[in-house]
Amino acid sequence: MSKDDDCQCRPLGFLLGLPFALISLILSLIGIIIWIVGITLSCLCPCCLCVTVIVELALGLIKAPFHVMTWFTKKIPC
Repeated sequence: MSKDDDCQCRPLGFLLGLPFALISLILSLIGIIIWIVGITLSCLCPCCLCVTVIVELALGLIKAPFHVMTWFTKKIPC
């Protein structure tokens, strides 16, 4: 491997990160439910600022599997 590709191929890190990605996937499904409820509440009552914070938290949960997999594969040395 050359230094130009910056160790992009890390199959071992990917395989070791799969259990963590599964947990993150479950959290993202919970985040989707929270997001749907939060968007509905914010449409019904736009004056509630806390609903916006909950929707942002739900979006973070939805993106969690991607962040976990990239973080975990970067921790494995080439």
